[in-house]
Amino acid sequence: MLLGEYAVLDGAPALVAAVDRGVACVVTDAPGRQIVTPGDDRFVAAALAEIEAPPGRYAFSDWRPVPSDTKVGLGGSSAATVAAVVAGLARRGGRAPDPDHTYAIAREVHHRVQGSGSGVDVAASAYGGICRVERGLVHPLSAPALPEPVVVFSGASAATGPRVQRYLSHLPHRDRARFVDASRALVEAFPRAPAQTLDAAGRLLASMAEAAQIAYWTDAIDVLVTLARAHGGGAKPSGAGGGDIVVALFSSDRARSAYIEAVEDRGFLCVPISISPGAALISAD
Repeated sequence: MLLGEYAVLDGAPALVAAVDRGVACVVTDAPGRQIVTPGDDRFVAAALAEIEAPPGRYAFSDWRPVPSDTKVGLGGSSAATVAAVVAGLARRGGRAPDPDHTYAIAREVHHRVQGSGSGVDVAASAYGGICRVERGLVHPLSAPALPEPVVVFSGASAATGPRVQRYLSHLPHRDRARFVDASRALVEAFPRAPAQTLDAAGRLLASMAEAAQIAYWTDAIDVLVTLARAHGGGAKPSGAGGGDIVVALFSSDRARSAYIEAVEDRGFLCVPISISPGAALISAD
């Protein structure tokens, strides 16, 4: 998630990037519908049931996993939901569904199981690249000018649902409207000054979270964001805050490399990523 957290729930646009860390599903013949996962199967089970996936053994696994014992916060549940929809529909029809169809099903399932959320991470998994998501509609951006992001795990996992619910119930309407307008303006400004806009978005989100009493800004996040500013860039939590990852942008490769060295010297985990295509069917055999 680059920009637009929380405000996207009120119709403001958000920018989200698909990264090359995700979920794979291998389907083989088996009686009935069998599901194998390394952990939580709620999302994939609901997705396969929703599309009435044919019999088979649906084995899910992390694709290019991050070397961490805790959840990093790269949208794994959304990736798994999209993978289940693609695998199940492909099993039935022999080819991958188009992104629009995949997104519509996976978004509804993910929201139902999680109980909240905007679906922007589902859009990233379904469409790939960088997408602008507004009122549930997805607009893939062609060849956006974006410096290579730095993704850093803050060292702690965080739950999205409770924070979203607090935003929806605890922020006064007038403050929420001002926050949404400011967030929209930052999304529009982003292509002209990505690093500076990212930093401004972090400040805006921190201010909103304080007003809504959302546990958003942690000591680790403060270190990562302060270091980015010291190296001439911008950074912010990606997603609901409270932990998970921080994303940073810099205007030069030299500044980017210096930042990575500085955060790794302090014991943080940098997660190498590239902007990735969306869900794909490797083989229908």
